[in-house]
Amino acid sequence: MKLSQDALISDEKLTKYLLASRKRNDKSGWLAQAGYRLETWPILRRDLVQQVLPNDASFVERTEYGEVYEIVGRLKGPNGKILPVRTIWMVENATKTTKFITMYPDKR
Repeated sequence: MKLSQDALISDEKLTKYLLASRKRNDKSGWLAQAGYRLETWPILRRDLVQQVLPNDASFVERTEYGEVYEIVGRLKGPNGKILPVRTIWMVENATKTTKFITMYPDKR
């Protein structure tokens, strides 16, 4: 199944979580390998929408808040390096809005 191309990807999710250096569950170093930086966070949003979101989504689970989906894909960064990724998205029950939840390396 395909998720809505109008999915919401919050600025905070990119700037305060994925691209921010953290002591635990840091993803900024991994993303930096492909050229993603905090200063250029809109590029990561654009690439998620253009390169990952069009891929097929697999249903993961139904929660009290909505249906959770996973999209596996490849993210080609600004420097040309490709990162295999797994992304998690939710279609909220109340609004039917698709929202980006997280992303991590696809190690399979």
